Amino acid sequence: MAAELHPRSGKLIGLSNSNRTAQRNQPVQEFNHGLVLSREPLRDRDVFTVRIDKKVNSWSGSIEIGVTALDPAALDFPSSATGLKGGSWIVSGCSVLRDGRSVLEEYGRDLDQLAEGDRVGIQRSARGELHLWVNGQDCGAAASGLPPRLWAVVDLYGKCTQVTVVSCEPPPPSAEREITERELRCSHSRPDKFPNNLDTNNSPAGNGGAGLGAMTGGMTTNDALLFHEKCGTLIKLSNNNKTAERRRPLDEFNNGVVMTNRPLRHNEMFEIRIDKLVDKWSGSIEIGVTTHNPNNLDYPATMTNLRSGTIMMSGCGILTNGKGTRREYCEFSLDELQEGDHIGLMRKASGALHFYINGIDQGVAAAQTPGVVYGVVDLYGMAVKVTIVHNHNHSDRLRRNNAIMRALSPDVGRPRPSLSLTPDPEGPDRLLFHPNCGQKAAIISDGRTALRPHATDDFNHGVVLSSRPLRSNEVFQVRIDKMVDKWAGSIEIGVTTHNPAYLQLPSTMTNLRSGTWMMTGNGVMHNGTTILDEYGHNLDRLKAGDTVGVVRKEDGSLHFFVNGVAQGPAAWNVPPSVYAVVDLYGQAAQATIMDDMDLPPLPEDSSEGPMAMSPGSPCSVAGANTANDLRFHQLHGTNAVITNGGRTALRQNCRSEFNDAIVISNRCLRDGELFEIIIQKMVDRWSGSIEAGVTAIRPEELEFPNTMTDIDYDTWMLSGTAIMQDGNTMRNNYGCDLDSLTTGSRIGMMRSATGDLHYYINGVDQGVACTGLPTGIVYAVIDLYGQCVQVSITSSSGPLDNSLCTSNITEKSFPIHSPVAGVAHRLHSKHGKNVVLLGEGCQAVRVGGYAHGIVFSAKELKTDELFEIDEVDEQWCGSLHVGLTTLAPPELPSCPLSGLSPSLPQLRAKVTWLLCGSEVRRNGLLQRQNYGCSLDRLMVGNRVGVKRCSDDTMHIFIDGEDMGPAATAVAKNVYAVLDLYGRVTAVSIVSSSVMEDMESIKAPSLSSDSCSEGEEDSSPPCALVPTVMAFLENHGKNIQLSNQNLTAARVSSYNQGLLVTAQPLPLFGFQFQIDRLNPSWTSSLSLGVIGHSPDRLNFPSTACCLKRSAWLLQRDSVFHNSLKICENYGPNLDTCPEGTVLGLLVDANSCLHLYVNGMDQGVAAQDIPSPCYPLIDLYGQCEQVNTMSVGGESGEARCQGDMEKADMVDGIKESVCWTPPPEVNPNKTCEYQALCSRFKDLLTLPDGYFNEDAKYNLCYCESCHKLRGDEAYYKRGEPPRDYALPFGWCCFALRTKSHCEVSNALKKWHIAYHGTSVGALRRTLDHSQLMSGRTHSSSTDYCSTYRKAKNNTITLFRDPRSHRCHQAQVGFQVCVRPGSYKVGPQTLGASEPLDPRFSNTEIEWITKEQGGTLLYGLLIRVE
Repeated sequence: MAAELHPRSGKLIGLSNSNRTAQRNQPVQEFNHGLVLSREPLRDRDVFTVRIDKKVNSWSGSIEIGVTALDPAALDFPSSATGLKGGSWIVSGCSVLRDGRSVLEEYGRDLDQLAEGDRVGIQRSARGELHLWVNGQDCGAAASGLPPRLWAVVDLYGKCTQVTVVSCEPPPPSAEREITERELRCSHSRPDKFPNNLDTNNSPAGNGGAGLGAMTGGMTTNDALLFHEKCGTLIKLSNNNKTAERRRPLDEFNNGVVMTNRPLRHNEMFEIRIDKLVDKWSGSIEIGVTTHNPNNLDYPATMTNLRSGTIMMSGCGILTNGKGTRREYCEFSLDELQEGDHIGLMRKASGALHFYINGIDQGVAAAQTPGVVYGVVDLYGMAVKVTIVHNHNHSDRLRRNNAIMRALSPDVGRPRPSLSLTPDPEGPDRLLFHPNCGQKAAIISDGRTALRPHATDDFNHGVVLSSRPLRSNEVFQVRIDKMVDKWAGSIEIGVTTHNPAYLQLPSTMTNLRSGTWMMTGNGVMHNGTTILDEYGHNLDRLKAGDTVGVVRKEDGSLHFFVNGVAQGPAAWNVPPSVYAVVDLYGQAAQATIMDDMDLPPLPEDSSEGPMAMSPGSPCSVAGANTANDLRFHQLHGTNAVITNGGRTALRQNCRSEFNDAIVISNRCLRDGELFEIIIQKMVDRWSGSIEAGVTAIRPEELEFPNTMTDIDYDTWMLSGTAIMQDGNTMRNNYGCDLDSLTTGSRIGMMRSATGDLHYYINGVDQGVACTGLPTGIVYAVIDLYGQCVQVSITSSSGPLDNSLCTSNITEKSFPIHSPVAGVAHRLHSKHGKNVVLLGEGCQAVRVGGYAHGIVFSAKELKTDELFEIDEVDEQWCGSLHVGLTTLAPPELPSCPLSGLSPSLPQLRAKVTWLLCGSEVRRNGLLQRQNYGCSLDRLMVGNRVGVKRCSDDTMHIFIDGEDMGPAATAVAKNVYAVLDLYGRVTAVSIVSSSVMEDMESIKAPSLSSDSCSEGEEDSSPPCALVPTVMAFLENHGKNIQLSNQNLTAARVSSYNQGLLVTAQPLPLFGFQFQIDRLNPSWTSSLSLGVIGHSPDRLNFPSTACCLKRSAWLLQRDSVFHNSLKICENYGPNLDTCPEGTVLGLLVDANSCLHLYVNGMDQGVAAQDIPSPCYPLIDLYGQCEQVNTMSVGGESGEARCQGDMEKADMVDGIKESVCWTPPPEVNPNKTCEYQALCSRFKDLLTLPDGYFNEDAKYNLCYCESCHKLRGDEAYYKRGEPPRDYALPFGWCCFALRTKSHCEVSNALKKWHIAYHGTSVGALRRTLDHSQLMSGRTHSSSTDYCSTYRKAKNNTITLFRDPRSHRCHQAQVGFQVCVRPGSYKVGPQTLGASEPLDPRFSNTEIEWITKEQGGTLLYGLLIRVE
């Protein structure tokens, strides 16, 4: 037979060399569609052999070969050989498939391991058997009963990109003789597979006399590890008893126990692969060993019910005879494994039992395992089907089968790198990057530097690891060399237990779900889950030249460094064998390892936080230590997880599990000691909530039940309003209801010296709950039940004064009466250590140093609170800091020497919003620059106030003038906070009663140091009140001024409309409003500043002609002296509608800023001279403007603008939750929105479907979304999920039903988009929800889904106003309930990414649940 390929082949195949060579085109972009067949059918005994010419490393998997009965002349070629049906046998990896189904799991050589130059052939023997040949060696019969007419099949899949046919002829006689002799020798003794032994020492001595020959010499087919034929009642065995499957997996979750057919040998690996899971049940596969003989065993429903001779791994723990012996055996949880993952176990010769996850040894699970044990698997819950694996090779084959990215096992016998406190003099000592790095990363400079070469095209796949593990106390530090401005997010750094040589690197390191700790943004994540929300300096704000580092201390704690400054402990109990990780994500494009850095000493344990002492405790070291050692115990319920150094407990899988999450204190409570926790997270899925109490049972002796109220001895619990002892209700209607508590509520328990149990809710004693508790042996217990998901121990935990323990009166209970007429507020007695309070709490004086001057208001802020600065000390720099905080002063220690940060920007215990100079900060992180007047410029006599408005915004007042919103989303229960820092040494409160009008509020006044107390300053204060600026009489010839020169209008033509202000640009800036536009012209206004006096300026026709000391903003560009210096700056000024407020400001660094509707567009130009004069060119459409006060209403920011991309929501970085803002001007709409509205009117949809309030109708055209300052992506829902704004569309808000108001659906459900047709609109609106189908996680402007989707049709219509024809598309913006949908790949056939944020494999959501979607808005797009 001619050794040629058939001319018909897969669509990506190119044939050459007389049809003997096949090459897959686009090998880096495509991995399949590489199918080729032989030109003619095979003759018996002919071996059709190909040579592998080329391979690439972009993919997993490789060449596949086999035979098919399908004639290639009429074949419809599938994408891969495994898709062939109708009589096809394919060898893939080391598996044999018939018509796409596996018939032999472990066969021959692994084809994925073949290299370039290797030869592989396929043969049909005369007896109708299929044989695989690799490099001239027969691998034996792979299948039998083959039909006589077959074509050879070769699939250039994955890594294999080119093959050449080398022969098609029978094997040489010598090879056939060798085969015959081998078959005769092994006809009755051929093992199913080689012995499964991972021990590298296989000598007889090493096995106690049982050498390898002894082990294998007499092995028969029955010697191979298989499943025993006797098994659980629902088990079905197949594949020669190597595969077990649980029947009726959607109806039954147990009775799925299977055991091995023989006992395990010493050092023999018993390994299975998970083939199938279902998503219905909680819990999953369990695996272990038992001494029970399967022939004699009465199989239980679950193996953990067996009370003798059984050791099982369940979840991440070990159960012996059904009882938990190790709660946290390993990092992996069997419940989180997915299809394709491998689980193994081995009983060592020493008797130690080890478990293996994907080939990684998890360590000793049990030390003394009996000598004769059987392997046992329990197909429980989600686990449905498994297969015994005899080839323990965890390389590319396993990567291809796994849907998740995780570490793969090292080679057999390869030792793991050992760690030593002293460097190995003979081994590599220098820290370098490992050459195995992310797909888009590269290692240069001899391993010192890592970079993303195409950083402007890709934002991820930039993971790099160190070449060796870190030693204890060894700092790994990198310098950021290069940044790009295109993406959100930036560098991430951390450690991982995975060896880089065997790790399939994920797109981002936070996707790895095992053995990984990463600092990302300003949070810390462990195995992809956030464990610290606000940890340290935000990495997303670093710049080129900054450094970041990580170190694991000898005590197992993990610390991070930013620019050499230790950020404190981030995690505890980190194992010693960890590699450093850097993720060049988003903006971070290049980093270099720093050598021999002289870093500051690592913080001691006291840096973990302020000493926690109760308000009533004495300021003593003993008291501090007593409070600081209260933690959660390492033993806990199955579903509980302890993080944050034992301070935080959470229930994992909180939406599928509601119990088994009991946590207990790490030691007994002392008499009068308060154990207090704060509820940090709740879900609304379950009934019931947290339960709290005490128990006299030691944690080591406690068999943790499902709920703590199941315990029938020595336990006292509060459940709802019921006090329960030993599971029985003693008392109902106790003073509080735990089921009614919400996020942020605090719960405390305290046993008094008399044996009484007290509960505290938010610091308030609820009275005696029960009496007669034992002395000195009670532990605090928290049951994270139902709705309660996460709690943390508060700083108030510690000893209490027993005289206060039974009182229901707290500090908040006492009304504060003002002894000073007209002054309603006081300063709290808890303050910085350098502060002294005078005047019955109305005055605060810093008596020493320049810091430690923080003071709080005495009670929570409700309305305006203003403070007066009384003295200034010129020897220091810096000035007052003012803001709002959720930190309640009663929670602070009573001793002023500890517990408070030296300055307000360092206050991180709770959320704090503050103004420092002209910068707005949240927990010390910059949120906004150039806000109002800088506090550093205030003098003696100026007045400063802070106010929390009803719209959850913080406003700052200077001399009674509102500076506008400084921050948004401010919590309701906040205290005013001041920092007497630097020059400011004293303040006095002068704010009036909260019920008085604004006009009656007395703002603070500064008095000079020379004035005595109470003496009035004779000189007027240095007022910094913004004033309305007038235009100069010298202007362009077509300009007419009116309204006392506050209004300017162009009265003719389209140009000659230049005008400037009469005064220089003040510190507060300058702003004006566009009053009138004339659509008859094109283009519009421009604005800027000039650096010389305009009194004698000869104005040209347009501002573009100014060529001396002029900076101009025109369209979206910046010009200097008529030369363009910047593009794509801010919104296009030509698109600003009437009512837009524009402003200019030069900051302290002489940088020019543009403000659009109160939102800073960033630096437009630098080195602006002082003084300078604002300039406006009323050109084209813009005919009239009006100047405004900077602090006025029109200048306030009307939409979200002070929260940035790196803010964290539920541990997810990069974007904040967003609610649609109202329009910039509700009375004005853009032309595009008006056009879309006219099209909507043509649809004749009833008005009852739409929201009556038009302000919720949002236009997302380029002009509107830029004017609002919208970001492209936001997060929504629980858990948060990204979605894109529908740029290019216009959204008309729909009316929602009462049972699913915005507060429920919009905040907790996910946002998606659904394309539809005009004809389907009415039917969908009638049903008030989508029918079963697909939704999209991205909008049209970023994803071409709407233009290409079959259900998103184009409709032609004629605009009734302009009589022009347009094309229109419609769709819905929908809310989708989390958990009601599945994520799937795009079905549009697009080869390019539809959206840079979303992968094409997860861009479409599929739901079939009724009520799982809520129509939120009608989307219309007109072209």
